[in-house]
Amino acid sequence: MASLLTIEEALAAILARARRLPSEPVPIAAAAGRVLAADARSAVDLPPFPSSAMDGFAVRAADTPGALPVVGRVAAGVPSARPLEAGEAMGIATGGVVPAGADAVIPVEYVVQHANSIEIESRVDAGAHVRPRGGDLGAGDVVLGAGSVLGPAQIGALAAAGLGDVPCARRPRAVVLSTGTELRRPGERLERGQIYESNGVMLAAALRSCGADVVSLASASDDEAAHRAALQQGLDADVLVTSGGVSVGPHDLVRGIEAELGVEEIFWRVAVKPGKPISFGLRGETLVFGLPGNPVSSLVCFELFVRPAVLALQGAGEPGPTFELGELAIAVRRNPERDELVRARSRVEGDRVVLEPLVGQESHMIARTAAADALVHAPRGAGELCAGAVVRYLALR
Repeated sequence: MASLLTIEEALAAILARARRLPSEPVPIAAAAGRVLAADARSAVDLPPFPSSAMDGFAVRAADTPGALPVVGRVAAGVPSARPLEAGEAMGIATGGVVPAGADAVIPVEYVVQHANSIEIESRVDAGAHVRPRGGDLGAGDVVLGAGSVLGPAQIGALAAAGLGDVPCARRPRAVVLSTGTELRRPGERLERGQIYESNGVMLAAALRSCGADVVSLASASDDEAAHRAALQQGLDADVLVTSGGVSVGPHDLVRGIEAELGVEEIFWRVAVKPGKPISFGLRGETLVFGLPGNPVSSLVCFELFVRPAVLALQGAGEPGPTFELGELAIAVRRNPERDELVRARSRVEGDRVVLEPLVGQESHMIARTAAADALVHAPRGAGELCAGAVVRYLALR
């Protein structure tokens, strides 16, 4: 029997086949979670004029210390009608345009105010509390590079740089299909031997969280005609994610029918626990993932393999998975043959992230997984990882 692929080998095989989708202009108000398809360059100097960092008075540094008449007020958005002359001061609001002739701002709390004048007791340095034009970036400078994932801070930067829309990769179209005669929709009445279908809604939510537009198909019963019809529909998408039916039992029909429909299987089975029977294939440009039916196995395989693929389709510079470092609260026994992803709760203690593995790691225990916010990577090998050991983990956000 062929040896199992490592996580790294499987991920490399997937990312080598995840080709970036075409781009489209996207208004920045609707661009949260999208991925830039090209560098975004500023339309203006930022700030576009020298502005005050404080509420105070615009002055010439050479006139300080001393008593100065206040000859005007500058509000944000309303520049002064004339330059500041030698021996004068102007009141100015935070964000106001520093008038020509002024080279410093003194905060209001550092002056003694009279009816129409101020007294400045200490010297003010040139440039004090003045935000220079282009001090953040200049017109034409790169605000964000291609491959950047747009979150709130990135959206704010693009807006400040005057960009109304930006080029982003098209959202991947994803189809989710769960298989199994025993599955019923949440809320329906269960008969003996039936269970509620949870993988489909979980995977659809996960796909949306990384930028995909998702269609969820009705679960397919364990017969060839139902599988064939559903899989044929799903293969029209950019990404097809199935759950269940990829092992070796008599009702595991997915891989065989996908082969009949023209899916080239790239690999089947990876040295990971949970999630070993995962399959990955390709039909044309469609990425086809066959995830195990156990809910935790599906979740782990999604985070390791599907999420990075969906982000890569959008051109993300670092599609992941992105591991962070933490310390084990208790010892974890290693699996001699497979890397294991252990569900855990994280907590911050000083400058450390401490990871507490949950009780109950079986792959069907999705309810207990809801309490986890981390997947701890325990590399395959002999013995155990001791309490206090530094380990890699994936945050479940």
